[in-house]
Parts: sequence; C-alpha cells; structure tokens
Amino acid sequence: MGRIQDRSVHLPYNATQNHSTNSYRRSLIVLVALLFPAAYYLNFSSLANLFQSRYGHPISYHEPDFSHLSSHCADIAPIQASSFLDRQRSLAETLYHLKASAYIAEPGPSAAYFANLTSASWHLSERPLLLIVTPYIDHIGTVQAQVSVLTPSFEATRAKLLHIPSSVDISYPEWPEHEDPYAAALSVVDNADKGAVIYVDGAARHFIVEGLQQAAPHAVVRGAPIEIRRLRERKSKEELEIMKCANEVTVLSIREARKHMYIGMHESEAGALVVKAMSAAGLRGPFALSLFGENAALPHGSGTDRVLKAEDFILIDCGGALHGYESDVTRTFLLPDSSPSERQLNLWAKVKHVQTVALNTALNGTITGNVDKTARKVMGDYAPYFTHRLGHGIGLEGHESPYLRGGSNDIILTGHTFSDEPGIYIEGELGIRLEDCFYIEEDGKPVYLTSGVGGQARSPWDL
Repeated sequence: MGRIQDRSVHLPYNATQNHSTNSYRRSLIVLVALLFPAAYYLNFSSLANLFQSRYGHPISYHEPDFSHLSSHCADIAPIQASSFLDRQRSLAETLYHLKASAYIAEPGPSAAYFANLTSASWHLSERPLLLIVTPYIDHIGTVQAQVSVLTPSFEATRAKLLHIPSSVDISYPEWPEHEDPYAAALSVVDNADKGAVIYVDGAARHFIVEGLQQAAPHAVVRGAPIEIRRLRERKSKEELEIMKCANEVTVLSIREARKHMYIGMHESEAGALVVKAMSAAGLRGPFALSLFGENAALPHGSGTDRVLKAEDFILIDCGGALHGYESDVTRTFLLPDSSPSERQLNLWAKVKHVQTVALNTALNGTITGNVDKTARKVMGDYAPYFTHRLGHGIGLEGHESPYLRGGSNDIILTGHTFSDEPGIYIEGELGIRLEDCFYIEEDGKPVYLTSGVGGQARSPWDL
C-alpha cells in the first residue's frame, strides 16, 4: 500500500483546547500510576480479566493454533481394498448359509462397509441406485460374491466410475426412466420370481422395499437379520486402529481447546474452539455440543449461548470422522479458576464411578441390557436423574446397533464397540455426563478406545 496522504484539518492554536489536552494527559498519568500497584497485587493476567466481559476475551488472548494435532492420526491408513473383498465374501457365505438369494442396500453406512459406496459418493434421490450382492459357487466349490449396481441408464457411466472393489467384474443392470427400476434390480437375483429370499438393509427407504416387493410378489423381501448385521457390528483390527485414533484425537482436541477457555466466554465460543481443534486434527464433519451450568441438564439441549460463570461445569459432547469412522466423546469439566461446590464435585465423582463399573461389567457374553441395569443400580439415589440409555454402538455411524439399554437382549461379543456415557441431569441446576467409547478385546475384556491418551477423565480438571 502506498503512503497515505495527510488530509487532516489543522486548526489554529487554542489555549483552552491545549489546557484540556494537558488535563487529559495528567489524568492518564495518574490512572497509569494507580494501575501499576493493582497489577502488582493482582498480577497482569488477573487485571486483564477485568476487561474480559467488555471485550469478549482476556487481553492476553491469542488466536489458538491447533495445527500440531494433525500429526496424531497422519499414519493411520483407510480401509484397504482387500478388506472390502473379505467383507463381500463373508456376506456371500452368510447369505448362502441362510439360503438367501441377495442382499440389497442403498448408498450409506452398510453399502460403505461392504463396497465403499457412501451417500457422499452417490447422493440419495427418488431414482434408486442399489448395491446388490448375490452368492455363487465358483469352480472349486467356494462361495463367492457377485457385486451388482443398479443404476439409472443415463447415470450408468458415472456409476461405473465409483470406486467399488470387487473380485469379479461388477454387473451394472440399467433402467431407463420409463421402465421399472426394481424389475431391473431383480434381473440379477436368482429365483426372484420363485420364492427367493431377499434381504434389504435396515436403513433402506420404505419405497425401495415396497418397490422390490411389488416387482417380486413371490419372493420374500425382509430386513437384514442379525447374522448380517453382526458382520458390520464386530470391528476388525484395521477398523479398531482407525477408531482408536479418531477417539484419541477427539480427547486431545478437548484438552487443547480447554487451554483457551475462560470465565466469561459464551457457549458457542467454547464449542467453536473444540470444532476448530478437531478440524485441525484431520477429523471430517466435526461437531461439538457445548453447554454451561444448568443448560447441561438437558442432555441434548441447544443451550442459550450464555456466559460461563466461575461456578459452572462445562459440558462438551463432540466427535468427527476419520476414514469414515466416527468418534464420540463427552467431558464435563472445570477451568483452573473455577469455583465449584462440594456437591458438584461429589456428583462428578459419582458419574465417573458409574462409568468405570459399567465398563468392567461389559464382558464378552454379557447381555447388553444387564450392563445398563448395573449402571443404574450403582447410580443409587441419583438413578432417576440418569435419564437416557447407558450407551450405543459406534462405527461408520455415530449411533448404531447394538445398544446398551434396559430391555435389550443382544449379546456382547468380541469386536463390538460401544459408548459408555452415564450422566446425572438435575433441571435448573446442572448436568454431568462422561463418555468414552470402548471395544471388546479378543480376550473378552473391554478396553477404552481412548486408552492411548489416558482413557477416561481423572477429575474435572484432568481430562
């Protein structure tokens, strides 16, 4: 930029004005003289906080740099093509043993699991694009998977550009706009008109299921059974490595963001810090629910964007995706200059104790509902304030089966992954939730996905 010309208006000397200026200077000198002793006794950091409410953050505030978090998961590889082929073979073998002719799914988590076909790679619309997996016996008597993709005719070229691993050539049945897409889909399914059993992913939209039923009135069209759902529920070592790093870096993001939080900030500002940290760490689609004080009594409340007070807990529920796998972590915590009551600290300790007991109860072979039941028993008199289930499955979706909830009869198995998130919610007063996700190791014992960075929170000040 070039030099800026002086366009100011020069007024003639005015004695009154000069006297006023001198008075202002004397007042400023007196003010500075008074502030130095205050700075000595309060220290400059505390003095800066006196201006915090007016300017929105302490004078010493600097825009945070979270770029160092990017290295934590830099060496974690996405799912390899060979793994998709293994998954397809396992699906085909399961279909064969169930005497089923096909499995059908729309782009989404299940199609992503079996064929790398996500809803991001193909946006859902009223025109169906379907993944179809059918079993067949090869020349040596081994069950193999035939992958087909139903596509609108005018989209066929684009469909063939999708990165879908397959051990054999993929079939692309097409349907012109004036014809029935479901008849085209069933053209690659054996015995579709003679009583074939066709399993449809549970997330498929109703009109897809209805269209298949109408196109094959003699077939049995059902939701995918537990045998198929478990293929995705039970995570491989490759998946667990991704999920461990995603959850670890989520905890690290909360810890780093906390360093920049302060009494007097708004809920939205705290949430934005955590989201910025997770983005810097490389997580996709990061989110952060940020609630202060009594606002946290609504477990999924939207908050009021109120200001943080010294006596408030901060509740942050956040996560993001790494190579398609979601993280989910909640911390309820304090800042170094917070001033909680003894009751608050006791309630926090209660929630942590319940979280620990619940984890140790979730062993291989345990009924999921019994883990939730144990958590409520340990919660004691505060059980009525524990208003939601203990946990949910997690993986390609933030919430997926199976669930740790009362009444559930699912069996916990090795490779299963769950959230462990007890809470106490007293409306008008406070909300406390602690959440870490865990997996069931091959020896049948539960292990936190966050163990690599210390696992569960140790105290409200040590996350």
